[in-house]
Amino acid sequence: MALVLHAGKANKNAFKTLIAADYSGVEVKLVDNFEMGVSNKTPEYLKMNPIGKVPVLETPDGPIFESNAIARYVTRLKTDNPLLGSSLIDYAHVEQWIDFASLEIDANIMNWFRPRMGRVVYLPPAEEAVIAALKRALGALNTHLASNTYMVGHSVTLADIILTCNLYLGFTQLMTKSFTSEFPHVERYFWTMVNQPNFRKILGEVKQTETVVPVQSAKKPGQPKEAKPKTKDGPKKETKKEVQREQPKAAEEEEEAPKPKPKNPLDLLPPSKMVLDDWKRLYSNTKTNFREVAIKGFWDMYDPDGYSLWFCDYKYNDENTVSFVTLNKVSGFLQRMDLARKYAFGKMLVIGSEPPFKVKGLWLFRGQEIPQFVIDECYDMELYDWKKVEISDEAQKERVNQMIEDYEPFEGESLLDAKCFK
Repeated sequence: MALVLHAGKANKNAFKTLIAADYSGVEVKLVDNFEMGVSNKTPEYLKMNPIGKVPVLETPDGPIFESNAIARYVTRLKTDNPLLGSSLIDYAHVEQWIDFASLEIDANIMNWFRPRMGRVVYLPPAEEAVIAALKRALGALNTHLASNTYMVGHSVTLADIILTCNLYLGFTQLMTKSFTSEFPHVERYFWTMVNQPNFRKILGEVKQTETVVPVQSAKKPGQPKEAKPKTKDGPKKETKKEVQREQPKAAEEEEEAPKPKPKNPLDLLPPSKMVLDDWKRLYSNTKTNFREVAIKGFWDMYDPDGYSLWFCDYKYNDENTVSFVTLNKVSGFLQRMDLARKYAFGKMLVIGSEPPFKVKGLWLFRGQEIPQFVIDECYDMELYDWKKVEISDEAQKERVNQMIEDYEPFEGESLLDAKCFK
């Protein structure tokens, strides 16, 4: 019995198996004329998968469902398949990234996609949370890919196949160029993968979406409107009592309407005399006499009641032995801080002429504490020691000045790079 895959030709979960089969030299036949919502509801199909999920693979030993399990099965049909890695640790890393691709990438993309397709209720605050979670995952992936061409080792593995197929829906339906440009290494990786001959054979030419798929109504098309009762003289007129009876219903509908999006707690703080955008503009536009113009301007604007300054020092500087990896680590951190852009300004310095390199930072935050939503959402925060600046201490104040202006040598050492978050 040949291996038969029950799925539509455009099913991204079926792509995983078909690409893995092509790499492995295993013949898998895609069932003809599969129609989602029809073919997977037949008694024959439900015997193979009781809840009707797609795809299902028919094998000589019985059916298999769940796309990752199917792809693993097909891959293991080839002895010593390099798609599974060349060592036990490689195998573990392949499995690790498959889980990451499913739990962190695919889950968030699908939770963004389903409400827009009308499959579940669309709620803007929920969508924002999903996008933030996806950006966090893509940021972690971007950091890994900064120093790796493939997810594991030096050639394509099953982890690359499953991750690329999970990214496929995002790139083609949701993630525009302006979205993915925040993650340049993920972009490079995705386009490298989809243009590999084995991928291209199954996926065809892949094009990135120019717009996010629009929100569609969850109401079924063609649903008729409720007809008003008629009299022999035409539609029945509503009496005053009937209008009054309908009023409580309208009031209930108003109460059930989506409530306004809650404000960020930082938006509820008392107004500050410091306008953050004014400072960012001054910083960006000052090209000469930086101390006299930008630094003086900063302290003239600074509001110690409405804002606070923080030093941060990376806890694991001994690990910073490769310059470009260290720089990419800092860039990834700044990307994940994007959620705080409205409320923060930051400078990150990479210090030293030779490894290990030191990473130190200065941050200006709205309020007197580091915002809790930043701590919750940006996992890099825990990789740094944080200390609030005492501006009454002239030495600390001078350190702030030097970090803002990229002073060199900084604390006796040269600067490898300085990055600004504004």
